[in-house]
Amino acid sequence: MSNPSFKFKQFTIYHDKCAMKVGTDGVLLGAWAPVDSTKRILDVGTGTGLIALQLAQRNQQATITALEIAAAAAEQATENVQRSPWPDRVEVVCIDFRNYQSEEKFDLIVSNPPYFIDALKCPDEQRRMARHTGGLNYDLLFRRSAHLLGEQGRVSIIIPAEAESAVIDAAWNHKLYPLHRTRVFTKPGKPCRRVLLTFSFQNEGCVEDSLCIEMEKHNEFTPEYRALTRDFYLKG
Repeated sequence: MSNPSFKFKQFTIYHDKCAMKVGTDGVLLGAWAPVDSTKRILDVGTGTGLIALQLAQRNQQATITALEIAAAAAEQATENVQRSPWPDRVEVVCIDFRNYQSEEKFDLIVSNPPYFIDALKCPDEQRRMARHTGGLNYDLLFRRSAHLLGEQGRVSIIIPAEAESAVIDAAWNHKLYPLHRTRVFTKPGKPCRRVLLTFSFQNEGCVEDSLCIEMEKHNEFTPEYRALTRDFYLKG
C-alpha cells in the first residue's frame, strides 16, 4: 500500500483521496514557475494542492486560487492547505475551469495538465479525469488563460515532450508566445521526456535551457535538480 502522505520541508501533502499522487512533474513546475513580482496566482487542476503550496512558499506576498474539478481531490487539497503555514493565502475552489470567472486578472497561471492524450482510457473515472485531456485540453487551457491573464502575466505548464508542438500551436492561437523553455531529461543520454514552458503575450523570443534529474548512478540527483528543489525535499 502506498504512503498516504508526502512530507516536504515546510508542509505535508496527503494524497490518499486523489487520483494523481505527488510526483516529479508537479514538484518541478512548482519549483520552476516564475513567481517574482506576482501578486495573484491561479493553479488550474490543483489536485492535492502541491503546486499551489510550493508557490505560496516561494512568494510570501502572493495569493493563490487553486481550481479542482474533482470533489474528493478538492476536499483533500483544502485539508492540505489548512494544515500548511499559508491557509490565509491559498483558496481551493471546486469548479470546472470552463465555468470559472474572476473580476481581477492573474499575474501567473500554472497547470500540470492531463497529458495522456492518445493513451488508452483508464477505467477508473476519477483517475481518467486526472490523466486525460478529455476534461481539460490545451486549447481550453490557453483560451481561458488568455481571458484571465493580466497584460504582463505568464502561463507556466509542464507537458510531455511529444505534445510540445501541439501545445505551442494552441498557445499561438490565443496570442500567447513561448518565453522560457526547459527540456527535462531523466538521465544523461536518455531522450527528453518532459518540457517546462512559460508563455506570455509578449512575443520577444524564448530563453531555452535543459535540466537533467538524475546522474548515471541510480537515484542520485544532479546538482542542478537539487538546487532547483532544495527548498522542498527533506533531503535537498
